[in-house]
Amino acid sequence: LTEGNYTDITQRCWDYFVYLMRNVTTSELCEWKVISRPYSELQGCLEFWADRLNHSYPNALAEQYIFQSHHRYFHNCTLEHPVYGDPPEDVLLAMIIAPICLIPFLVTLVIWRSKDGKAQA
Repeated sequence: LTEGNYTDITQRCWDYFVYLMRNVTTSELCEWKVISRPYSELQGCLEFWADRLNHSYPNALAEQYIFQSHHRYFHNCTLEHPVYGDPPEDVLLAMIIAPICLIPFLVTLVIWRSKDGKAQA
């Protein structure tokens, strides 16, 4: 089978995805339980035919359809709970250095207290 056949088949995968998405309302577009089946069908179809026609997966054409699905249907979806990233570098540095600087102080304190305890005994 040729590259042209793969292009035609991936278009059919896309057309089937669009068909499955036809009854999904705007308010349901970001609900995974609603869109997981059509999305999985698209991904599965693209992967199946790539494998069947000895193409690598993921490939540029398959990725184009996945990106197209996000651009057309899911571009307004955001996470309800934001994902927190790393703190700024200066805060991160302070969080790392502060405990390290405390270690010599705490070791000194423990040694000093243990010597003081021996003197009283």
